[in-house]
Amino acid sequence: MGVMNKVALITGAARGLGLAAATRFLSDGWRVAMLDILGDALRDAVQGLNQPDATLALEADVSDPAAVQAAVKRAHAHFSRIDALVNNAGIAIFKPILEVSLEDWQRVLAVNLTGPFLMAQAVAPIMRDQGGGAIVNITSISGLRASTLRVAYGTSKAGLAHLTKQQAAELGEYGIRVNAVAPGPVDTAMAKAVHTPEIRADYHDHIPLNRYGEESELANTIYFLCSDQASYITGQVLCVDGGFDATGIGLPTLRGRRRNS
Repeated sequence: MGVMNKVALITGAARGLGLAAATRFLSDGWRVAMLDILGDALRDAVQGLNQPDATLALEADVSDPAAVQAAVKRAHAHFSRIDALVNNAGIAIFKPILEVSLEDWQRVLAVNLTGPFLMAQAVAPIMRDQGGGAIVNITSISGLRASTLRVAYGTSKAGLAHLTKQQAAELGEYGIRVNAVAPGPVDTAMAKAVHTPEIRADYHDHIPLNRYGEESELANTIYFLCSDQASYITGQVLCVDGGFDATGIGLPTLRGRRRNS
């Protein structure tokens, strides 16, 4: 099937990485159903893309089973198929572990872990009946490396990494591939707002490529995993982090020695 007929459903698509991914799919001729809980921002994003025949706005909370089913049903009715699902919607509540409330914990897991479960449960039968498809879950380096203030966020993303493997194991027989992308530090609007110069310097000190990633670099990886070029890849968690996860202690010292040599 030519890409001109293919359809991607992307959650958390009103801004940031979700919008970058939508833009990437559209640039290669895909049609895109864009789902987000932020209705006004979503509609503004869709309008800004200026491709009314190739885009569809779906306002929904991914943690609400009825809303998920209704949104997926609408996307399928509108485009007649769904070839790729990108589970990007997520939230973060950063607090010390002893200050995290049960409500905080439950909301983060509901959006970050239950949401992708519900979306896949709704979309997978469509993919099965049409002969296959691809799902990409957006986890995080925080699901692989523990850090302060991330007890709910990091745990939800670690769970999502395993959910990816479980989905890959069980959906493969239907021709559905499931992979995850684990972003490291990315130069998003949120990162620019909350990462102080000191935090940015700490990250640079521990990233072999010595820089933050760009949203477009993550979007390219997501697109690749959904494309036919990744036709034999499933059950993988791909870190897109400049080498951050691969690096232990000592990199700043090593760089210092090189500077002085």
